[in-house]
Amino acid sequence: MQNAGIAALGLNWRYLAFEVRLEELRAALLGARCMQFVGLNLTVPHKSLAMDMVDALDDSARTWRAVNTIRVEGRDKSRAWLPMHLFDQERPEKVRLHGFNTDAEAIVKSIQEDLGLQLRGARVLLMGAGGAGGVAALKIASENVAELFVVNRTLSKAGNIAAEIRRRHPNVKIQVGYPRGEVDLAINATSLGLSPADPLPVDGKQFSLRQARAVYDMIYRPAETPMLQAAREGGSRTANGLGMLLYQGARALEIWTGKPAPIDIMRQALRKNIYG
Repeated sequence: MQNAGIAALGLNWRYLAFEVRLEELRAALLGARCMQFVGLNLTVPHKSLAMDMVDALDDSARTWRAVNTIRVEGRDKSRAWLPMHLFDQERPEKVRLHGFNTDAEAIVKSIQEDLGLQLRGARVLLMGAGGAGGVAALKIASENVAELFVVNRTLSKAGNIAAEIRRRHPNVKIQVGYPRGEVDLAINATSLGLSPADPLPVDGKQFSLRQARAVYDMIYRPAETPMLQAAREGGSRTANGLGMLLYQGARALEIWTGKPAPIDIMRQALRKNIYG
């Protein structure tokens, strides 16, 4: 996806994947800064840890408490911080890592586009409160939903997110646990569904997927998880996390380049890579 976008923009760049151990994240980020990368993306479990490892935080990272995109910046002679790719022959006086979050906006955009659903005034059930689930909970609450129900294996995590939402958005009704009656949207933000042997992320004794008018699974491989299959067969509208992956990546490319991302080209490359 990123290399297709980079090629379409005519840039002599290359997007590469590196496996970095948790305990080596700080060293990896320092290496990227020393080698003056244009930027990088972070995935789980690095997003929260990186908050304390970058030199500057964008409002998006502060608001959603996670960094998934980093832009490497240099300081010029006028002491202005500029994206590293703007330095050609001139060497920057200093280099820093600037952290952003592109996940939150991507979640909402994908839900709106793929399910045709507006979150304002909606009743939403979110399964999973760690990592992506935590970001999703905060962002969804900011969209002025009527009610948000958060379920998590570790109750304390769900409780912490609920407390944060009550502080930030006192008009949103937030509850830890499953709802009674129907919801407009149920979201899976857990890893359950990556393997065919996984149980459903929802407790069928407390909530039936038939109670959800729409179901969104952040997992995009497989294209249809057992939860999405069950929801579709029960009559719910369904969508997977491909759109979220696309839009967070496209926004990252825009942060690095300062140019509009070629969305259609990136979407086509993403679908081909993931689904063949």
